[in-house]
Amino acid sequence: MTSMSTTRDASGRARRLESNRQLMPWPLAVPAAIGVLFLLAPLVGLLTRAPWSGLPRILSDAGVLTALRLSLVCATAATAVSIVLGVPLAWALARVRARGISALRALVTLPLVLPPVVGGVALLLALGRRGVLGQYLDQWFGVTLPFTTAGVIVAETFVAMPFLIITVEGAFRAVDRGLEEAASTLGASRLTVFRRVTLPLITPSLVAGAVLCWARALGEFGATITFAGNFPGVTQTMPLKVYLALESDPEAAIALSLVLLAVSVLVLAGLRDRWLRPTTPL
Repeated sequence: MTSMSTTRDASGRARRLESNRQLMPWPLAVPAAIGVLFLLAPLVGLLTRAPWSGLPRILSDAGVLTALRLSLVCATAATAVSIVLGVPLAWALARVRARGISALRALVTLPLVLPPVVGGVALLLALGRRGVLGQYLDQWFGVTLPFTTAGVIVAETFVAMPFLIITVEGAFRAVDRGLEEAASTLGASRLTVFRRVTLPLITPSLVAGAVLCWARALGEFGATITFAGNFPGVTQTMPLKVYLALESDPEAAIALSLVLLAVSVLVLAGLRDRWLRPTTPL
């Protein structure tokens, strides 16, 4: 009897301890609740003020559909370019041991904190027709990037690629180097090790970084309007369309904002369970 009583007491203490662990202390709960309200209040305001009855009319407009299609195409292209360029760069930042690598990392991630309009000005000075590199692109290849659809992709890539680089660099650092060394010992080349061992191991982080990159590119405004302009059908993406509509037709601006919100939520929700779920410790 004593043994059974002791076991029940221990089990009760364990349950109380587990219950206490699940309760958040009020000094943490209060600011957490305020943070939730702060982040959700703008979304609630958007949903409550949305012109639901007029949505079909607004969204059936040809200009809206063109802007949405351009946004999706450019954001996807910018993400593809970011993967091609950003994955090797992330590997270099994670694995290369050389002087100046820390400074390079700071420069690569600078667009994260750089005002987008400043980024657009920098792109003009670098890739404009009279820019440091743009003048040679124009003279030698006849390529002009500013105020073109390609310019939109360049601007979105510039501001979005650091999100992918940071995510993938962390994954490269976390990879078990022993698996790579074992593959090398068995005769695999460096490229084969990267393709058959390293890349599959970082795939979840790569997809997560690509999703963040795509979402950032989809919502880009400042660098796009500065470097590519705002020409309907050519460079006018959905954020630019929302900005113009806000001045003349607030209801249309709200409706277009809902479209961007819905697209972003659908993509993130669709990938979250498979790729963005936190890993459970073994």
